[in-house]
Amino acid sequence: MKILTIHASAGAGHLKAAEAIYKSIQKYTAHEVVFVDALDYTYPLFKKFYRDTYVFLISKFPFVWKWGFMLLDIPKIQGLVRFFRRGYNRFNGGKLHHFLKEEQFDYIFSTQFLSTEVAAAMKRSGEISGKLITVVTDFDVHRIWTAEEVDMYAVASDWTKKKLKRIGISEKKIIVTGIPTDEKFFHPGDIKVLKQSLELQENIFTVLIATGSFGIGPIEEILNRLEGFQVMVVCGHNKNLFQRLSSQQSELIKIFGLVDNMPELMAVADMMVTKPGGLSISEALVSQLPMIFFNAIPGQEENNIKVLKEYGIGISDCSVDEIAMELKKMRDTKDIFLTAVKRTQKLARPSAAKDIVALIR
Repeated sequence: MKILTIHASAGAGHLKAAEAIYKSIQKYTAHEVVFVDALDYTYPLFKKFYRDTYVFLISKFPFVWKWGFMLLDIPKIQGLVRFFRRGYNRFNGGKLHHFLKEEQFDYIFSTQFLSTEVAAAMKRSGEISGKLITVVTDFDVHRIWTAEEVDMYAVASDWTKKKLKRIGISEKKIIVTGIPTDEKFFHPGDIKVLKQSLELQENIFTVLIATGSFGIGPIEEILNRLEGFQVMVVCGHNKNLFQRLSSQQSELIKIFGLVDNMPELMAVADMMVTKPGGLSISEALVSQLPMIFFNAIPGQEENNIKVLKEYGIGISDCSVDEIAMELKKMRDTKDIFLTAVKRTQKLARPSAAKDIVALIR
């Protein structure tokens, strides 16, 4: 069989989820599998506009993003906009249509709503006939992810499943797998050896500050309030932030840019201060890492926080000073810290990618 894993590179989460599925297909099956960024099959201007507009809105005008997010989750408005968006996607994604029609994949695993929408439209028109499996990469789910032609939704939690049912998706089409993460998060290696390789001290409470792939948030202010902690900061693509913080590098402060060893960094940390993206949360859950959330993107990330509150996971709505206070509380009160760790274990889905691959029949 021919299998496609496809995402659209607006944010790192969709990419990492698709990569986890791709690796699992390679590891656990003998099927031919292809890995694709849908935006690579669009006009260069559209690709740049798609990425840059998203970053611009969430960083400069988050209220506009939130307004659009809420508006498009209204059924009648979503239906009307979807009609125009299909034509728009077809025009800009002509190469993607040609690719999907020519290859005729037996299974398509989509981790972003753009690729889901394009594939669903082609199934509707009879241009392709393979199974379309949408992997929702947040704990809440927006109507933009849904389409009649989707054969199966792989979702993060029972809460996510209930939400899909409420908006009209048949229970038969929904499976709770968790959000797929790389298997390294479950098997990162020996903690003592990892700490030595990262030049971390052994018995100091360690905080990982993860800024998201775009490096947005009050990182410097948080860092300046964490005296007495061992701190690792991942700046992502934000080179300016990395350069500013590099001067603070010391025995207890480690500054990283864009990294490929996040499983190891999470493994050696005691707490994580992070933006509440679906993938970051899932990776932390698998790593049994309690979280404090900051600088949530209105819409999907704020909704992730709401869902996690239902499970008693995560601390949010904190000022910079309150983040420091919560970290001190976790460090100094063992019972509170251990309870937070146990709650992550209940929602963790380390085998999510493997369970999604098992949908191939």
